[in-house]
Amino acid sequence: MGYTVHSDDDRRRLLETVGVSDVTELFASVPSSLRQTGLRLPPGLSEPETRERMETLARVDRPAGPYSFLGAGCYQHYVPAAVRALTSRAEFATAYTPYQPEVSQGTLRHIFEFQTCICELTGLEAANASLYDGPSALAEAAFMAVRLTGREKILVSAGVNPEAVQVVETYAAGPGVHVLRLALDPATGSTVIDTQDLASDVGAVLVQQPNCLGVIEDLWPLAQAAHTAGALLVISVNPGVLGVLEAPGRLGADIVVGDVQVFGSAQAFGGPSAGFLACAAAHLRQLPGRLVGQTKDADGRVCYTLTLQAREQHIRRAKATSNICSNQALSALAATVHLALLGPQGLRERGELCLQRAHHLRDRLCSIPGVTPLVSGPCFAEFTVALPLPAEVFRLAMRDHGVDPGVPLKRLELGAKPVFSTQRDNALLVAVTETNHPAALDRYVEAARKVLNGQSRSSSGGPR
Repeated sequence: MGYTVHSDDDRRRLLETVGVSDVTELFASVPSSLRQTGLRLPPGLSEPETRERMETLARVDRPAGPYSFLGAGCYQHYVPAAVRALTSRAEFATAYTPYQPEVSQGTLRHIFEFQTCICELTGLEAANASLYDGPSALAEAAFMAVRLTGREKILVSAGVNPEAVQVVETYAAGPGVHVLRLALDPATGSTVIDTQDLASDVGAVLVQQPNCLGVIEDLWPLAQAAHTAGALLVISVNPGVLGVLEAPGRLGADIVVGDVQVFGSAQAFGGPSAGFLACAAAHLRQLPGRLVGQTKDADGRVCYTLTLQAREQHIRRAKATSNICSNQALSALAATVHLALLGPQGLRERGELCLQRAHHLRDRLCSIPGVTPLVSGPCFAEFTVALPLPAEVFRLAMRDHGVDPGVPLKRLELGAKPVFSTQRDNALLVAVTETNHPAALDRYVEAARKVLNGQSRSSSGGPR
């Protein structure tokens, strides 16, 4: 539900409600170096002069390109032109929420196809009509598991992206649900679970695949441990890996969530995208958000409609499964079109290309003196290395060579307990996709050698 500000009094009351005195405080989390008040345009510019000034400002921004290796939950993949051509059609781009099936068959059908794709990818029987994003889908899944088990604790692997954990903790703060952490094995980087962790009041175990260090988790023993204790296993998966890795639902996962940004959406400063949530048919009644079903009309024709939930379900307060009453239909459509263009074989080939290039880059980086893998666990298209200097220093130096080398692991912690306290300052998370061509990998390694050799000379007092 939106809130429209009509007057200064409305604005003042709104600010008081959220506990701030000025609207600028709402942006306090954005570094001051990135904030700018207004566009600072001189007065009296003509339209051509204004356009020229705006284009000059826009040229300061640098597109990611093949020399970006940023990941940590938002990835650069090639988006076919057909995706944007179809999603920009007016009947999709301007469609309203499909509460009236008699005038919404096109929207309902493409959402139904999206649900079908998610079921195929996850190996589960039912999927909802998208959520806001991956982190909110994870939080919704955690509370779905709590409702299904009747328990009040959520156990989260330290391998889950800390930004997603923060969303789970925000959800949990209201009803007072306890969020506990599972450790990672410091050698392999994989989730460690034992019977002491799984107390009788744990209702959900949350694991990420691959985890935030890029390590591929062994899901089957995690599922067995959770089920033995009476808890449900929730997997947050990067769906881009599912052309190569087995579907989590076939490895014991009860609920599978994720973000479809890897299909059909650019990184675009982090959004928009769409989250998904899939589950077994036995848990369907607790599925949050919307669900589109296929049926037949009075004339026997195949048609589609929102099912199992009425619009009023979303205003039932504590009795509702969720108060999310919107979905990201356009982003879900982009994902569906992209998946249709790839097909099973294309999805597998894209995954294999990412995997091969990531392993190639990791091996070459680790041949540089002082660079080592942070952990020994198997990785897919993202990996973490320990550098001989702070990762933030390395990142800034690599940007001078035109390369965005990855995300310093410390930047993901958000004040949480460090995953690896002894090495986190020097740990760098590197993501590789099919957009990083072999020449880009060569440039990364060449630039890394120059940066690290320069660090060696400055630390020893002269050339070696």
